[in-house]
Amino acid sequence: MANIGERASLKILREKSFGLYLDGGQLGEVLLPHREVPKDNVLGGFLDVFLYTDSEDRPVATLLTPKAMPGDFAKLKCVDVTGVGAFLDWGLAKELLVPFREQTTRMEPGKNYLVHVHVDPVSGRIIASARLPRHLDLTPHTFRAGDEVDLIIFGKTDLGYKAIINGSHSGLLFSEGVFQPLQPGEKTRGYISGIREDGKIDLTLHAPGRARVTDLEERILAELGARGGFWSIGDHSSAAEIHEELGVSKRTFKQTIGALLKKRLLQIEDRGIRLAK
Repeated sequence: MANIGERASLKILREKSFGLYLDGGQLGEVLLPHREVPKDNVLGGFLDVFLYTDSEDRPVATLLTPKAMPGDFAKLKCVDVTGVGAFLDWGLAKELLVPFREQTTRMEPGKNYLVHVHVDPVSGRIIASARLPRHLDLTPHTFRAGDEVDLIIFGKTDLGYKAIINGSHSGLLFSEGVFQPLQPGEKTRGYISGIREDGKIDLTLHAPGRARVTDLEERILAELGARGGFWSIGDHSSAAEIHEELGVSKRTFKQTIGALLKKRLLQIEDRGIRLAK
């Protein structure tokens, strides 16, 4: 079945000077504009296309894939503002509309905005919305503490950073666990650090428990190898220096060094650490 906002394999019905007509099923005949018609098209053959609507709300096909599919959150650039809203570059000939009602602040050309792309249930058009919470936490989550997840930063509070989890739910990265500036729309890997009684999700950028130490062990050993076997970092180093070098707390660093000592993979010296012979 062919639907607006999805990819589909459609049969070529006929060719005109302005493009190919494809069988869109319940959508009727769908035009693939001439500028995209492949040279090797065959009547009766099939083309894999993305379906959206033109400026007159007619179904239209493209061989291109937009920068964000319906259901996605994405950071896109505003290219124009008209009387109906703002238009974003999403990689297709027709820009993506953000109606004024879907903007949290008036968008400006040249600036980038994090939005949710979806098919408007009223008009049937593909639009975008900057009102992100409307599109989050719509179903119960099944996350557990320790789960590794994909995050998109979308806001900041007095407590920390709000993040979109796996494109479906929201959580909070507490400021004390974040050691680098994060910007709206920035993507990163993270972990579920806990689930509160009210169902809200706490996040961290660092692997919990032993997983974090193991990952850091590998990084320290690799860095020592790259430095010829010696690194002037250790218990004498400040917490700020350790974080600048490795992005972790001094406590985590000392735990990891202790684990490597037990494995006899390095030795401690007055001026730093050295790979064991």
